[in-house]
Amino acid sequence: MRAISLWVDRVFDKDKIEQCIYDMCFRPDGTQLIVAAGNRVLVYDTNDGTLLQPLKGHKDTVYCVAYARDGKRFASGGADKCVIIWTCKLEGILKYTHNDAIQCLAYNPVTNQLTSCAVTDFGLWSPEQKSVSKHRCSSRITCCDWTNDGQYLACGLHNGNVSIRNKLGEEKVKIDRPNSPPVWCLSWNPNKDEPDTLCVCDWGQNLSFYQLSGRQIGKNRSIGFDACCITYFSKGEYTLIGGSNNQVNLCSTQGIKLTSFADQQSWVWCCKVKPDQNFVAVGCQDGTIAYYQLLFSTVHGLYRDRYAFRENMTDVIIQNLTTDLRVRIKCRDLVKKIAIYKQKLSVQLPEKIVIYELIADDENDMQYRVKERINKKFDCNLLVVCARHFVLCQEKKLQCFNFAGIKEREWVMESLIRYIKVIGGPTGREVLLVGLKNGLIMKIFINNPFPLTILKQQTSVRCLDISPMHTKLAVVDEHSTCLVYDVASKELLYQEPNANSVSWNIQNDDMLCYSGNGTLCVKANVFPPHQQKLQGFVVGFNGSKIYCLHIYSMSAIDVPQSAAMYQYLEKKDFANAYKVSCLGVTDPDWRSLAMEAIESLNYEIAKKSFIRIRDFCFLQLIQNIEERKKRGENNDDLFRADIYAYQGKFQEAARLYKKTGNEDKAVDMFTDLRQFEYAKDYVVHSDPSNVKKIMKKQAEWCSTTDDPKAASEMYLAAGEYCKAIDIIGQNGWGDKLIEISRTLNKADIEPLKLCASYLEKLGQAVYAAEVLNKIGDSKALAKLYIDSRKWTEAFELAKNNPQLKDEIYVPYATWLAENDKFEEAQRAFYEAGRKKEAFRVLEQLTHNAVLESRFSDAGYYFWLLASQCLDMTKDNKLNEKNVQLLVSKFKQYYQKAEMYFLYHNIHRFIEEPFTSMQPEAIFNQARYLLQTFSSDLPVGISRIFTLFTLAKQGRNLSAFKLARHAYDKLQSLKLPHQLQEIVDLGSVTIRSKPFQDSDELLPLCYRCFTTNPLLNSKGNRCINCQQPFVNSFNTFEVLPLVEFNLDNGISDEEAVKLIEQDFGVRKEKKGRQWKEQESESVQTLRLDDSVQDEINDDSDPFSTKMTTFEQGGSEFVAINLNHSQLQKINKNEVVIQKWPAPLKYRYYKLMLDSVSITVCQYCQHIYLTEDYELLQLQTQQCPFCRKSSNST
Repeated sequence: MRAISLWVDRVFDKDKIEQCIYDMCFRPDGTQLIVAAGNRVLVYDTNDGTLLQPLKGHKDTVYCVAYARDGKRFASGGADKCVIIWTCKLEGILKYTHNDAIQCLAYNPVTNQLTSCAVTDFGLWSPEQKSVSKHRCSSRITCCDWTNDGQYLACGLHNGNVSIRNKLGEEKVKIDRPNSPPVWCLSWNPNKDEPDTLCVCDWGQNLSFYQLSGRQIGKNRSIGFDACCITYFSKGEYTLIGGSNNQVNLCSTQGIKLTSFADQQSWVWCCKVKPDQNFVAVGCQDGTIAYYQLLFSTVHGLYRDRYAFRENMTDVIIQNLTTDLRVRIKCRDLVKKIAIYKQKLSVQLPEKIVIYELIADDENDMQYRVKERINKKFDCNLLVVCARHFVLCQEKKLQCFNFAGIKEREWVMESLIRYIKVIGGPTGREVLLVGLKNGLIMKIFINNPFPLTILKQQTSVRCLDISPMHTKLAVVDEHSTCLVYDVASKELLYQEPNANSVSWNIQNDDMLCYSGNGTLCVKANVFPPHQQKLQGFVVGFNGSKIYCLHIYSMSAIDVPQSAAMYQYLEKKDFANAYKVSCLGVTDPDWRSLAMEAIESLNYEIAKKSFIRIRDFCFLQLIQNIEERKKRGENNDDLFRADIYAYQGKFQEAARLYKKTGNEDKAVDMFTDLRQFEYAKDYVVHSDPSNVKKIMKKQAEWCSTTDDPKAASEMYLAAGEYCKAIDIIGQNGWGDKLIEISRTLNKADIEPLKLCASYLEKLGQAVYAAEVLNKIGDSKALAKLYIDSRKWTEAFELAKNNPQLKDEIYVPYATWLAENDKFEEAQRAFYEAGRKKEAFRVLEQLTHNAVLESRFSDAGYYFWLLASQCLDMTKDNKLNEKNVQLLVSKFKQYYQKAEMYFLYHNIHRFIEEPFTSMQPEAIFNQARYLLQTFSSDLPVGISRIFTLFTLAKQGRNLSAFKLARHAYDKLQSLKLPHQLQEIVDLGSVTIRSKPFQDSDELLPLCYRCFTTNPLLNSKGNRCINCQQPFVNSFNTFEVLPLVEFNLDNGISDEEAVKLIEQDFGVRKEKKGRQWKEQESESVQTLRLDDSVQDEINDDSDPFSTKMTTFEQGGSEFVAINLNHSQLQKINKNEVVIQKWPAPLKYRYYKLMLDSVSITVCQYCQHIYLTEDYELLQLQTQQCPFCRKSSNST
């Protein structure tokens, strides 16, 4: 370490009397130095020592100054008991006093709170507070300092103790130092990465360290003089102590003296370090102010990628420059020299040399242990270490010691030794490369007393290095010239200017690097050097990494070896180019090397290079060439032509192909490249049949380059009709397709079929049919008609080709079903004989309708299924068993159709807020659904919704008994969340109603004239005579119809004839059967006694038959009529449901002449005529079977 004095000043008063410099401080930005000198505060410019301004404000000696961390203000205090606050503009803004002289000042580094310490107390002041907070102290305060975080203040006392207080002035820790002399200076370590450490100096010439808790670290260190000041460097790496020794000691953080500087003629009272820089200001008893710059020399050693250097003067850092791993060795003393070689590390301390070695025999291991300690003091300029020895260099003399400290050998040179380096060798016989000031360069074997001269040059040696194979020597002389010699011949190979250091690449014997004038130069062999900017000195070169030392830091720089590689390529030196590339080049550089090598037919280097960049295409080419060579093929021009083709040099490749008689390869190459004009140039010399091949390739290329017209024409010219038609069809050129189809011969079936296909896609079905007729493809023609929905032409084709019937009618039926034309679809499936498909379509539609809650459609689909079953019974091939099975299915489907038809209205009533149906109709439908189908309901029909509808409408229509029954049933079921509360409330409120149903709602049996309850456990029939009720299939009210059967032996056709025959005028009925009475607002109808007489009249056979039942019996006794009775019955009073065979007709007697009944001729449901006609007017169809009365 060297201290350079930048400027010095002496302070005198007006009487020329020396003024002691008691204290000083730097402005935080380092531009000004504040000095307490006499009764003035002096402000200096730190750059040149100019006195900027003396500040006058104190009336007596100024003892202390301190600057705030924010740089806005500073303070001064002195014997006049005053503290003055100054701004950064050197203006006084505040003054306050103590009872005694001010001893020391310190600003809090965080809060900028000022601490002013007097003899018996100390004060705390900040800009935010109006007054100074003062605190008493047990002893005189001599010094103070804040911790880094500004939480604690340490005060050194005259009684030898230290008091640590918080920001409020409260004492937290007291460090007792019994019988200790006064503490004169102390300082906290500013290193924020370390725990708070307090350094204390007393006038017993002791140095002590304490933790924040008050615990002492280590023992007291004797410094040998009375310390007046102590301060740390900004980052806490060193300590400066000055005092009665008239100089400043530089110490480690443990208090170890490293060196001293600033020798003065009187005591050093204060010293301060410029913030974040290595500049020190010193103030002395005699008024001297000195300003120094400290220069720390670099102590280091390098072996390959392992770098050892000194840090903080006492520590050794070993760094792996490749992996950047580091390890620290704490020597706890001044490290003077470092040397490293292989596994050994040598460190010279002031009184000894320590030898370290790696613990593990691994080049990546970073753990060292002490091998030997040589407790002797050695003086030397240079230090090197070998496997078993270390060598000291002192001017002209070299001394070799073993690790026991015994000198084994000594060499005395004729001139000063300027450079020394271990360059390898066996263990115990290592070789030293030595350069002298007189230009002599020698090799010294440490086991040989006689040096070997390598060469002698005229200029002094500054730096030197030898190549890895020891064949070349590089020397940097005193003129900054790098000279390279051949070791064997002593010949100067080349020289380069502007060099201050040089290093050979340890992996290449022909490559070195040197640095100088801010430039790094990398030189290979005798080629011009490659240059780039670099600050520092080159100290090592390993592969593509150059190790550079800049000031105090070592860095590894990655340098691509591209320039050197290209220099070798220019000389066609592929072997050396490959060696250089292995040191580190980019992928494009590898490709350049590979291309150059393969063009020169150097397959070995080319293969290695292509492997590096994983170019499998060229590797395959090289393998192909090597196999051809093994087979005896030795035409290098043909190999080179293949190489040029792979490289994209197609014209050169074609010329070589032609030269070697391989024009066909040139043709193939150019056609693959779509360069057809060049290909045609070589067809003349090749097989003329290749012309057609070229045209095909050209057409393929045109089809991919947005020129389809040219491509189609070329395909047509080449006879590739299908490809041409594909292009034309994909572009929608219908006229061109028609032209081609009419031009082609009908024997060209495939092209014509393709034409027809594209014409169909373009909507030209007529022309497509023309093409298919041309080739006679009836099957494809049928498909065309089907796809274009030309059913008339398709049916005409089916007549002429019966074998196509199934292929036409099945798609037709599918199309009808997809368009909701189910009846037509049924017929079409029948026409095609696909009855299973007909059923499957309808069953799937039915299933979908139920899942989607389209119950009206589901009922209609079930009706269609039932109708289909009934139609299938007409097949004469069916036996009786199959017919009965179909009838059973018909009844099952018909019943489900009715159920879904009824549930449709109930579901709408539940789900929709409004309905157009009368309440009585919905009520009757729900009642009919529950009575008629008491077994398990089909999928989708909810018993809960049905009962809820019945309960709600029953309550509204005064059917309270039935509503209560429905609510009771609902309570036994698991209800949806939205209905639960409604049902619970309804179940309670219905009990407030009479337990009876309205008489107007009770159904009447028209056979026995018994009034029936609304809900009958026996079903939809009379409870007295068991006669089934007949309901209108709209309002579901009971119709005045009584069913009768035919006697055995009477067919339906015969019965219809008997009923419709006119056997004269039947007897008139006696009298009127009712009496009418009308008033202004009421019309009444009353049956008189003649009704009963009419019933008992033998002239009406049906009336007689109506009484043929057992009152209250459990068996139903049907009414059967014979021939004569059928003849007597009035045909206008008979309603017939004319079911098609094998079902039987059903006959009903109309009991009231005033009621008109209509039967749907399709589904055979019975309606009141007026309701049916209204429905026809509204929907033009039957609500159940959806057939219009005008349908055919």
